Amino acid sequence: MRELVPNRVWCFEQLHGVWYVAVPIRMTVVKVEEGLLLYAPLPPTAELLLGLRALEAQHGPVLSIVLATSSGLEHKVPLASLARACPAATVWVSDQQWSFPVPLPSRWLGFPAGRTKVLFRDGLPHQDQLVWIPLGPINLGLGTFHEIACVDLCTGTLLVTDALVAISATPPPIFDLDPTPLLFHGREKGSEAIIDTPEQRLKGWKRIVLFANFFRPESLSIPSFPDLVIDAMTADEANPRNHFALFPFRWAPSWEEHADQLITHGPQVAPCRLAPVLERLVFVRAKATYLEWLRTLAKQMTIKSLISAHYSAPQLLTSVDIETYADSLEATDWAPSDGSWQLLAAIDRALLRLKIVPSKSESC
Repeated sequence: MRELVPNRVWCFEQLHGVWYVAVPIRMTVVKVEEGLLLYAPLPPTAELLLGLRALEAQHGPVLSIVLATSSGLEHKVPLASLARACPAATVWVSDQQWSFPVPLPSRWLGFPAGRTKVLFRDGLPHQDQLVWIPLGPINLGLGTFHEIACVDLCTGTLLVTDALVAISATPPPIFDLDPTPLLFHGREKGSEAIIDTPEQRLKGWKRIVLFANFFRPESLSIPSFPDLVIDAMTADEANPRNHFALFPFRWAPSWEEHADQLITHGPQVAPCRLAPVLERLVFVRAKATYLEWLRTLAKQMTIKSLISAHYSAPQLLTSVDIETYADSLEATDWAPSDGSWQLLAAIDRALLRLKIVPSKSESC
């Protein structure tokens, strides 16, 4: 739990991922009149509830829980349990919620009957204090991508779920609790010991950023199985913490240059960006819709900072920054298929070939 804006905005953070490719996932708490609003639900662990109850004791009860995405599974799954932990709160969700492989009613997904409302269709929470800006819905074939951004007028804080992120040049503070994911990926081979140094943490963070955004970046290669086994057998230590010395990754010298292209404050990098995995798999045929959303955000002159549900926060951000980013996207190649984008492009082509996603994905 961190206080991001004194007496007004807080966040709870957890780690989300597999094979130590872990990125922060974040729920933001905003103080509104008479209570609190929760944006982007997290699983209500005992630790989270302890911190949340402390905020309630000081600032009033949780009045609203907002699931602002229709497709973000990691945000949708915790909603039911969080709603049960806050039985007096109104639950607000974006429109066109869906499930896979079987389409289920919202109440079967755990959305509480009687106190779940759809954003825009049933109104908006705390309209006198918050501005709500929709992106989509965009047809994905199996369902839709629909996300609602929120601007806190009091502080100029822009809340988003997945559609904008800031990736810091240093690991987010949550890794101070357990830097193992960073240290695991900061090595060159599985036989290397996991040693905690600032340099290893930074290497690990940058490589996690590449994994999370591209799945298989171009600077990564996979060793042969015999080489992998021989390397593991020569390790001084093999235990669950280092995955028994199994480390199926080799990095080319260019890897850090590729990572710096994604990182905020890197060379000629905007303060915020659309994650490549979303650009290539979700917005690949919906560039116009995404640019229109960015330019709508840029009209909110009160924006001072960004808090997204992933990676790093808060990030200083103005409406001018957003407009500049939109201009840069308009002038560059959108959703390319070469370099680190190759695996994402192959996935998209396979989905098109199987007719799982439509050939046209603009707003539906």
